[in-house]
Amino acid sequence: MLKNHYYEGLVEAGCDEAGRGCLAGSVYAAAVILPPDYENADLNDSKQLTEKRRNLLRTQIERDAVAWAVGVVTPEEIDKINILRASFLAMHRALDQLSTRPEAIIVDGNRFTPYKSLPYTCIVKGDGKYQAIAAASILAKTYRDDYMARLAEEYPQYDWQSNKGYPTGKHREAIRRYGPTPYHRMSYNLLGNEELTLNFSD
Repeated sequence: MLKNHYYEGLVEAGCDEAGRGCLAGSVYAAAVILPPDYENADLNDSKQLTEKRRNLLRTQIERDAVAWAVGVVTPEEIDKINILRASFLAMHRALDQLSTRPEAIIVDGNRFTPYKSLPYTCIVKGDGKYQAIAAASILAKTYRDDYMARLAEEYPQYDWQSNKGYPTGKHREAIRRYGPTPYHRMSYNLLGNEELTLNFSD
C-alpha cells in the first residue's frame, strides 16, 4: 500500500510526467489531489501496470480525486527550452488547471522548479511510494498514450501505436527511411548512437 501523504494537514498535489525520453510527441504531466483519507490498494507506478489496469485506474482516479488536471508541452516548445524545463512546465500547466488550489506539492524525481510560493518535495521513485504521485503518473501516461495513438493514425509507418514515440529500432528505422515528422523533437538525437541511451519507459 502506498503512502497517503507527505505533508500532514495540507492540501497536497502529486505530480508526474510521461514521455520525457520519447523522440516524438508532446510531454504530458498530471497533477492530482486525493482525499485526505484516500486508500486505493491498486495504485502503483504506471510502468508497473498493464494498459488495461492503467485505464481502469484512470476512471477511478478521475472519479475519486478532489481535483486532477493534465498539462501538455509540445515538441516545438521542447526544442526551444529543453526537455527538463518542458517537463516542469507541463507540471506547472497541470497545477494551473486544478479546480482546488494545493497548499503543497510532491513530485516524482529529483528536480523541480518552484511553483508559485508553494512548498514542494521531490521524491525519487515517488510514483511507487505515494498515492497522489502514482495517480498522476497513471493520468499522464494514459492521456499521452491516447494522444500517440491518434498521431499513429496520421503517421502509421513509425509504429507509434506500439512504441508511443520511444526510441525503438522500428521507430528509428522509420526515421531513417521516411525522415522526421512535424511531431519529432528535432533537438533529440533521432537516429541514435552510443551517446543516446534512453530506455523504452520514463
